[in-house]
Amino acid sequence: MHLESLSVTNFKNISDATLVFSKSINCLLGNNGMGKSNLLDAIYFLSYCRSFSGMTDSALLKQGSDFFSLHAKYERKGLEEDLTIGMNRGRRKILKRKGKEYDRLSQHIGTFPLVMVSPQDSFLITGSGEERRRLMDMIISQSDPVYLDALIRYNRSVEQRNKLLRARVVDPVLYESVEMTLSAAAMRIHEARMAWLPKFVELFKSYYQEIAGTGETVEIGIKSHLTREGVTMQKLLDEARRHDEIVGYTSVGPHRDDLEIFVNGLEARRTASQGQSKTITLSMRLAQFEFLQEATGIKPLLLLDDIFDKLDSTRVERIVKIVRSPRFGQIFITDTNREHLDNILHGTGDDRAMWVVENGRFQSLNKS
Repeated sequence: MHLESLSVTNFKNISDATLVFSKSINCLLGNNGMGKSNLLDAIYFLSYCRSFSGMTDSALLKQGSDFFSLHAKYERKGLEEDLTIGMNRGRRKILKRKGKEYDRLSQHIGTFPLVMVSPQDSFLITGSGEERRRLMDMIISQSDPVYLDALIRYNRSVEQRNKLLRARVVDPVLYESVEMTLSAAAMRIHEARMAWLPKFVELFKSYYQEIAGTGETVEIGIKSHLTREGVTMQKLLDEARRHDEIVGYTSVGPHRDDLEIFVNGLEARRTASQGQSKTITLSMRLAQFEFLQEATGIKPLLLLDDIFDKLDSTRVERIVKIVRSPRFGQIFITDTNREHLDNILHGTGDDRAMWVVENGRFQSLNKS
């Protein structure tokens, strides 16, 4: 799969831009705050229907504008595809594929797979468990539509149970009606996460060694209430009921799961250097890429946003070698350093594209 062209109107600081892309490598060069990452976020938005930055949809509107729109043309499985997504201020966003609106946006997730690597990935190590759960959910949802449905049912049921707890409801029949759905969805989520983890960790370790070289060991495990032998979600809810009634929320279940990351046997969030942390998060994203490719049969787009900062020259060289290998398809890269981009483009021939970005405007440096 590759993105052929993209038209952007009133998205963040981009008023109006139309870009035609290379099937191979596309580079965006410019200082920070000029709009490079905003263009990547627009591409991301088309795949996930939300901003990578976590901004609300209304915050994506260019200042002073009442709407934004994105229109993209793809080649996917040998067929031409087009996507249009837009929103008017105060209204819901609308996504259309080949001119037909989706009934539910969740139906779109995984259809146009994409992996984005950015400085924000540092939160996969230093942030809360929510960041790491989001990574799990994002990867598994794109390869398993049943998982996404279970996740939606589970989150809805947890919120319903929390409302009962906050309202000090004591009727066991009301809890039973909610917890039946919650428990079934929880077990489906847990089974999918445990099945996903070994393959993901195998890919992660391979990429980490390829970037860092020998001499360092890494590991990822999952921390979950449901890993206790013989435990079920209903049993966990029964055990926690009195505590949950006091605190007013559901304290057990997959929404409390976390990934534990170790370097040389020590917790990465406490001991990893900046270079190790960057290598960990990049390796996790590359593992995400390969997992999705194997699961969907589609080579995802790879978006690399300012990834070379805080890495030594050896690791940069290894990363460049990896992303230029045949295992990857279309790539989008942003950087402030022309030298990095020239090294990546060296030897790629004419199948490449580069733009200089300034204040939301894109000047092509491509050969005419």
